[in-house]
Amino acid sequence: MTEIKRDWAIILGSSSGFGAATALELSRHGINIFGVHFDRAATMPQVHELISKIKLNEVNVVFFNINASDPEEREKALDEMKNILSQSKDSTVRVLMHSLAFGSLKPYFGRTRDESLSQKQIEMTLDVMANSLVYWTQGAFFRGMLKKGARIFAMTSSGGHTVLPNYGAVSAAKAAIESHIRQIAMELGPYGITANSIMAGVTDTPALRKIPNSDSMLKIAIRKNPTGRATTPEDVAKAIALLTDERAQFISGNLIGVDGGEDIVSYIGQNSPSDLGTGEII
Repeated sequence: MTEIKRDWAIILGSSSGFGAATALELSRHGINIFGVHFDRAATMPQVHELISKIKLNEVNVVFFNINASDPEEREKALDEMKNILSQSKDSTVRVLMHSLAFGSLKPYFGRTRDESLSQKQIEMTLDVMANSLVYWTQGAFFRGMLKKGARIFAMTSSGGHTVLPNYGAVSAAKAAIESHIRQIAMELGPYGITANSIMAGVTDTPALRKIPNSDSMLKIAIRKNPTGRATTPEDVAKAIALLTDERAQFISGNLIGVDGGEDIVSYIGQNSPSDLGTGEII
């Protein structure tokens, strides 16, 4: 992979999970990191540890602890990023990654109205987990920070085309962000900018642990996965680093699975798909 120290990445959701792993992986390839995250005091030690690890790769790193869906905070952060880029000739944003995971996990139709998703909760979930991609991309593009060769990635999951209990708003957000990526790919394609959705398999991250019965989801994913293990944040980070290579310039508008084949397998049984003698594939 080409290592250009003038390049920067904007990682939305940079303090844990896919965002943290990708920030660290891209820094190993000489890409400077703008991290956007929202952490309280209890989790800040992990954030500082991540920043220290990134700096060991001899790149610049600037983290913004803000609400990424707040318009004023977004514009202020983008202005500061633009100012930093202007201090070095030809600096540009090579990667913009959306990995924000904050939404309401409630049913549309609970036992009572109060136990059901409200309009505010649905709109908040879609705004944070989907629509914010458009606003951050617009902000970076119209500031001249995204140029030919830039890559835009959005994290999605099988939730974009399947359903789970209490997952309606998040599922809608996943479907929406995939649609946003397709539109961005079409509209920014003439500028030499690509956009792809990255569909990870079930991964043990802080976001997964907020979903009810996540332990069971993880166990089922491991049983289904042809590799015999679950997806890791590092799997996704390496795939994004690979797609950032200049040789991937013609890959755009796609939903790219990084899951070891998990999503294509519908499996019932106690064994892994590799042991077809005792299981049942449906």
